[in-house]
Amino acid sequence: MATEQQRKKAAAQTGFYLIVIAAIAVLANILSAGMYKRLDATKNDRYTLSQGSGRLIRSLKTPLQVDAYVTRGQAQMDAFIRDLTDLLKEYERAGGGKFKYTIIEPKTDALREQAKDAGLEEMAFGEQSATGGDQASISQGYMGLVFKYGSEKGVIPQLNPGAAQGLEFWMTNKIREIRDKADNIKHKVGVVTGKDELKLSDQNLVPKQGQQGASIQAILSRAFPFYELVDVDLKDGENEIDKGLDGLIITQPQKAYTDKELRRIDQFLMLGNKSVAVFASAVTLKPNDATMNATLDLHNLDKLLAGYGINMKKDAVLDWGSQFRIGVITQGGIAPIRHPGIAHVVDDRSFDDNDRLLDTSFAGFFRMEEILFPFPSTLEILRDKQPSDVTIKVVARTTPAASAVGDGTIDMKMRMNWQPKPPFDQRVIAAVAEGKLKSAFAGAPDDSVKAPDRAPAPSRVLVVSSSEFLTNPFAYAGNGPDLGQQFAMFGGVGGDRELLMIAGQYANRYLTNTILSVKNTLDWISGDADLLAASAKLLQEPNLTYRDVAKPKIKAEDDEAAIRKKDEDYKAARGKLQSGVQWTLTMGVPLFFAFFGMFRWRGRQTKKDKYRL
Repeated sequence: MATEQQRKKAAAQTGFYLIVIAAIAVLANILSAGMYKRLDATKNDRYTLSQGSGRLIRSLKTPLQVDAYVTRGQAQMDAFIRDLTDLLKEYERAGGGKFKYTIIEPKTDALREQAKDAGLEEMAFGEQSATGGDQASISQGYMGLVFKYGSEKGVIPQLNPGAAQGLEFWMTNKIREIRDKADNIKHKVGVVTGKDELKLSDQNLVPKQGQQGASIQAILSRAFPFYELVDVDLKDGENEIDKGLDGLIITQPQKAYTDKELRRIDQFLMLGNKSVAVFASAVTLKPNDATMNATLDLHNLDKLLAGYGINMKKDAVLDWGSQFRIGVITQGGIAPIRHPGIAHVVDDRSFDDNDRLLDTSFAGFFRMEEILFPFPSTLEILRDKQPSDVTIKVVARTTPAASAVGDGTIDMKMRMNWQPKPPFDQRVIAAVAEGKLKSAFAGAPDDSVKAPDRAPAPSRVLVVSSSEFLTNPFAYAGNGPDLGQQFAMFGGVGGDRELLMIAGQYANRYLTNTILSVKNTLDWISGDADLLAASAKLLQEPNLTYRDVAKPKIKAEDDEAAIRKKDEDYKAARGKLQSGVQWTLTMGVPLFFAFFGMFRWRGRQTKKDKYRL
């Protein structure tokens, strides 16, 4: 038994420790007053304002006011408002006095009228009852943002409480839009026309409903109006390209470029601080052609690109190791069919930097997990074509199980059985050259198109060797021809039903990354790649990965049955690992603490026994 003196000593020690702990807590609160730190462990920094958004706010000439109209009363809405408020606080902290916000609950008729006059749209909010059954709560209200900067105003008329992902992306782009209007900042990008090219305005992103479809240009104009896309008709090279353009986009042509037209493009690049993005390959397919028969034609683009150190070969790449696959309805049910002519490039970290499939640090593919390259051709890096201070790097590759077809007409239609033909090798399908570029025609001047042998300031060339990167290849082939508004009442005329079914799945699964890649490329062209981290917030958080389970290695000679068997083995190995992790967390952790508690208890008992002795 402990003596009275021992009990008093223990009580005094306990009191002393409590006083010390309280003093530490008070001191920590005093030192941290006014300080704020947040740890975000998500891959895309989903809960942290990107540095680019902060720099955008600090670049404003006058403070920006944001009025957030919100409606409370449901659990999902309240959680969304909490996240929105946290984000607004992040903007305010990063803005250095240039960002102010107000949370407004329009409960009165006057505030509701104010929200409506500001451009917000009333929404219906619904939430299932927590007790289950068919009960649900429905309410009406406003959930939107009003931005005021100088004489300009911008509005996000509705915010979906169930889709908080990407909120920073839309807010930052709206801020950029009204800043550019107020400060008269223009971003003009030329798109080369006159070559029967794949147009950004072609309505072939999704299967057409009647005579209406969707186009990349329409999406960009609506979501990112600060970019102005301007048609540039080279007209056989008679006129110079507008020096006021930030850059040029070249899409898949059907007609060959003349030597003089290529020199005009080179002349534009040699101005310095200019960019050219090429989305084209040798694989040429006709629009509205359900046969999907491809011919090979470089249209003379190789004569220009080789001079910048990126040579395009006249071939069609078939990637058997990471090919596009999609489920289709057959007589036996839903079966996956594949297309090796559409390279499915993923961010596979099992490859080292020299063989990496997708460079997710590059602006166009920033933080992307995957992207499709329909109908690519091989690119060859010619390091000796440019000075040593010019950077030439690969940003996308196939797997090592890729082959190439170099002649004849190639059947590119989806089908069950493909016949791989060696040799197989990894192939470059996207590359970029950056720096004070040497002219592609250096040493071979033409008095009719004068250009320096080297750009006086850094310029850039991006080559995405994919002929239908900017469209949905199955809608491009499967949609019927555009017959004009007079036939719109008859709905879709022509078109291939099977291809359009595949086109719908393609659009739902892959087009978000394609559109985001194009938007990021426009940022890269205009030299405004600072907001790429905000763009990455639109992407879904990647699924959990299983580093201890090797992904199936698909060989070129594998048939569908062999591929299916490897997929099933991979899923089984993942399931086994999941079960192990589940049981470890369910039973292992409690058992660990139980044994630890017993060990501690036995230790204390041993000390007590010694003390008694």
